[in-house]
Amino acid sequence: MTRTPTELMHGMVLAVFGERDAAARDAAIAETFTEDVVLSDPDDVVRGHRELAAKVQGLLDEAPGFVFHTVGPTHEHHGLAVQAWAFGPPGAPPVVTGLDVATVRDDRLATVHTFLTS
Repeated sequence: MTRTPTELMHGMVLAVFGERDAAARDAAIAETFTEDVVLSDPDDVVRGHRELAAKVQGLLDEAPGFVFHTVGPTHEHHGLAVQAWAFGPPGAPPVVTGLDVATVRDDRLATVHTFLTS
């Protein structure tokens, strides 16, 4: 199944980072990311599906009840995609906002660079 960069970015934010069920999240990781994915943020660099799943679980464990959502459109061209997102309690102002810049390879996200904007 071929997915657009926009679909991949939304899947990353909602079905991976926003999914609290580990089995559902693992399935979404396999559909969304290359096996050798590299995700970097200001605190960490993780590689591969297993490290990515552990990273997401840690984030969700630290913020029970918080939700991720996309902010604005995904911008994409030539194998690159950019998506803004927010994280916080439902119905309240976000606690954290950020911007993900990703590369796409073989219809999957291969690298993701996360910038925190608040």
